[in-house]
Amino acid sequence: MHLDRLDLNLFLVFRTIYSEGNLTRAARRLHLSQPALSHALGRLRERLGDALFVRQGHTMVPTPLARSLIGPVQQALHLLEQGLQQGSQFEPASAERSFRLALRSVLESTVLPGLMQQLATLAPQVSLQVVAPARQELAAELAAGRIDLALDVDLPLPDGILRQRVGEDTLVVVAARGRLHTAPALQQYLQAQHVAVSSRQSGPTVEDMALHRRNLQRPIALRCQHYFAACEVVAAGTLWLTMPHSYAQVVARTLALDIQPLPLDLPPLALYLYWHRHLDEDPANRWLRELVLAQWWHHVDGAG
Repeated sequence: MHLDRLDLNLFLVFRTIYSEGNLTRAARRLHLSQPALSHALGRLRERLGDALFVRQGHTMVPTPLARSLIGPVQQALHLLEQGLQQGSQFEPASAERSFRLALRSVLESTVLPGLMQQLATLAPQVSLQVVAPARQELAAELAAGRIDLALDVDLPLPDGILRQRVGEDTLVVVAARGRLHTAPALQQYLQAQHVAVSSRQSGPTVEDMALHRRNLQRPIALRCQHYFAACEVVAAGTLWLTMPHSYAQVVARTLALDIQPLPLDLPPLALYLYWHRHLDEDPANRWLRELVLAQWWHHVDGAG
């Protein structure tokens, strides 16, 4: 197939439908009517000889060909956009832009309040959408342009994904106010009843794996998915909870909690920013990286 026979604008339509997974949202994002968008998709389907997207309920699911095309299309469009904008600078005060940030729920309360205050001051027309893709899908989401930036723990991602170390977090023990006046000994930790937090239905947590390596085990009275719910349970009773220190400090502003060091020798949890290589020199993405990095350190300094 020759490119001179193909309207390159059709690939903008393709990228947007792939990103949104919905024709109505894609049309709104491109400022097109839905019939115009459907017509453009039909033309591309005819040219490529493939359905590209199959409707399942309200979602447009990409075909195998569409999945194989999205990476090269995204990279080619970005290079073209970058070339057209060569030498231009990102102006936060006047920019109208929406960023997508991949963020685990435990980090939302740590990062978002200060980050949104900064956006309101520096870039009032910039909006932020926070998503939480499965970690095994993160590299593909970054490569496809569906995520601009991710903040997460150390992950084994391919070379096309760049990273910058943000800082580190540690695990601490949390109990209801008045129940943990001093750092607990390991024997106390093993005798207490615990809440375990995990998004998985089964399997040990990080602290349980550390105990298992020493042939030790703690009693778990509750396993749940979210730390805030676990903290509410802990604040109202006798259970203990092991959780990241940064989020424990946030929750302790609202709930009556004691926070003490964990009596286990665990390495700190390293946190990284992740972005795709094709956005490394993008002024807008670089600005967002610097803003998130500064917000993390502001939180750490304020908590300390």
